Amino acid sequence: MTVDPEPPERSSDLAAAFDQHRKEIHVHCYRMTGSVTDAEDLTQETFLRAWRARDRYEHRASLRTWLYRIATNACLDHLARKRRATRWASPGAILEQDRHLDPYPDEIGEPGDPSDAVVSKETTELAVLAALLYLSPRQRVAFIARDLIGLTAAETAELLETSVPSANSLVQRARARVRPHLDQPRTAVPEPRAARLVRRYVHAHEHGDVEGIMALLADDIRIAMPPEPPCLGAPSAAEFFHAILGPDRPGSWRLEAVRANGRPATANYLRRDGDDEYRALSIDVLDIRGERIVAIRCFLGDRAFQAFELPLRVLGR
Repeated sequence: MTVDPEPPERSSDLAAAFDQHRKEIHVHCYRMTGSVTDAEDLTQETFLRAWRARDRYEHRASLRTWLYRIATNACLDHLARKRRATRWASPGAILEQDRHLDPYPDEIGEPGDPSDAVVSKETTELAVLAALLYLSPRQRVAFIARDLIGLTAAETAELLETSVPSANSLVQRARARVRPHLDQPRTAVPEPRAARLVRRYVHAHEHGDVEGIMALLADDIRIAMPPEPPCLGAPSAAEFFHAILGPDRPGSWRLEAVRANGRPATANYLRRDGDDEYRALSIDVLDIRGERIVAIRCFLGDRAFQAFELPLRVLGR
């Protein structure tokens, strides 16, 4: 365990430590809440709480662990205030039905950030996020601390302000609940191959080529766009794309390739007939395996575009 030589007695000392760990704290808050907007607010709340409590910082834990504890408490307080009545049947149901989820831009943070190794190791994949949100808040903290951040049992107990046996019990229950959902086989797709497939998908989408899109989809494709029911399987997906791209389509489309949650994604803009601007509609995260898209998760609304720092309106071309 790293021990800092002096407490952060000056705001500049604390600011430097916070800047060093800001990116991973932001990811931690996102994993806890599933919302980029909430993660941003909670990251700022973490700094404010840390600044107010800087005189009470002790040497028993590293500054990083101390900041994680403050961030965790801020998240737990937030979740207690916004407790949701919904009890999800599975992580899959969360992905396909929860309207509160946000996509997470891969580009958050500065290249070369010291926390890059941590963040890249602990993926923000949607499957991982859904499994985390399937847990109770305290089980979520325990699982993140041990299996994603890599804290020790003692550090995890300190994070949760409980005993080591109690923390270990939370970890074991969390693992038993989510591991079956996380241990599904995942095949990494080489970046050039994924990029080519996304280019074909964007071209077909912008040109209203439903057959071209269907040729890129797996037979068991799953398309989720809460609050609408998911489209399951190729026939259902064909109906979906014919509705938005066929002769009776609502307008013309413009797509921009981005990356979210460690996956290829597209920012989708729609220009309705008679309008001279494309307006932000959704960020779609694509799950690719082999040569096919096996899942599309659509995130509707301006909030997703704001997280990616993308314009809400684009002039027609």
